[in-house]
Amino acid sequence: MRLRLFLDSADPQAWSQWLPSGLFHGITTNPTLLKQAGQPCRLEHLRQLSQQALDLGCRELHLQAWGGDAASYLSCGRQLASLALGPIVVKLPVTRAGTTAARALIADDVPVTFTACYEVPQVLIAAALGAAYIAPYLGRISDQGRDGQAELVGMQRSLDGLGSSVRLLVASVRQPADLGRLAAEGLSTFTISPAIAAGLFGCEATAADALRFEADAGFATS
Repeated sequence: MRLRLFLDSADPQAWSQWLPSGLFHGITTNPTLLKQAGQPCRLEHLRQLSQQALDLGCRELHLQAWGGDAASYLSCGRQLASLALGPIVVKLPVTRAGTTAARALIADDVPVTFTACYEVPQVLIAAALGAAYIAPYLGRISDQGRDGQAELVGMQRSLDGLGSSVRLLVASVRQPADLGRLAAEGLSTFTISPAIAAGLFGCEATAADALRFEADAGFATS
């Protein structure tokens, strides 16, 4: 699969900074990120945010449904999907209630991302239902004392073995080096914070060479 990066943020200022770079396919967010960014988790406000994302060239906006039970997840998911034409992907936890709602949404041609994935067998749920994505939490898996890198490689191999089109959307990335290690194992889809995005440009040797090129061209910078 071709590399696909998402910006994991609910801050429109971060969107404005990073989406014009062309690096990001879209945006992932959830109620926790909305709270951290001081953005109300309300449908009408999310409609405004969705329009901002679209105006900035976002090709997919992943929004987390809430409600706690299958009926509430389904109702919220349908409302989220109607906020904008085309680019809304509804996020649901990979629980019994979340998968029940997901089945109905997928039947209605609403793309779904399963979230809060921690174990290899959970990707089979996404494959069975035909979800667009499933998001394992790399850093949080490692926090449990497990080898997060190895767990995610196992998830990808399971999907590959099935010939599934589900994308493993790697979340909870703690350092830029994680991207390279997992990409070498065939993982191609990541959601990263603005801080990790900045870290991709953090090579001091590259910065020093760029300054030297400018100086040698007669355009010394301070």
